[in-house]
Amino acid sequence: MILNDISLSLQQGKAKEVRLLVQNAILQGILACDILDNGLITGMQIIGAKFKRNEVFVPEVLIAARAMNAGLEILRPILVSSGVKFIGKALICTVKGDLHDIGKNLVKMMFEGQGIECIDLGVDVESETILQAVRDHSPDILCLSALLATTMVEQKEVILALEKAGLRSQVKVLVGGAPVNLEYANEIHADGYAPDAASAAELARALLLQRSSR
Repeated sequence: MILNDISLSLQQGKAKEVRLLVQNAILQGILACDILDNGLITGMQIIGAKFKRNEVFVPEVLIAARAMNAGLEILRPILVSSGVKFIGKALICTVKGDLHDIGKNLVKMMFEGQGIECIDLGVDVESETILQAVRDHSPDILCLSALLATTMVEQKEVILALEKAGLRSQVKVLVGGAPVNLEYANEIHADGYAPDAASAAELARALLLQRSSR
């Protein structure tokens, strides 16, 4: 079936092939939401699971994500016009003082592979910028990355700033990064912690599905 071919080509990082297959699927009358869910997202979820098991590594994930984006370029206008929505929205950034972006970028890719819309604020992002983005975009989830022991304290500062601004109850905060662990996440009252990008995406999806079932 063509949806399975899309998934397999995505996993192999064949961007041009994914683009052609998505176009053919549309011509065959397959719904855009089915192409997204059962082709692109399924393929990226398989890559995410393999990444978590150390069966593939960062380069393979990046190539697969590029292939997924090639398919999304074709689908996005159709999805928008038909009113199809992602399962949730996430803001993602690396905190103030930290210029690392590989971990953040991997998390973004994995989130998109779970059907979560991502707004990437970039690196070295100050708490006030994050607060304003929460006000502007009303995300379901805020992901704060810190790759240095000296910057992980900024995750705590953002959570305190959210509380002070009266925004804390509006968004689930997930934290991660090399120096961060579950004990620290609990200490700063984050809503969740994940040791890797694939686990972060699974946790985010679970939180979103839990919210929608209420």
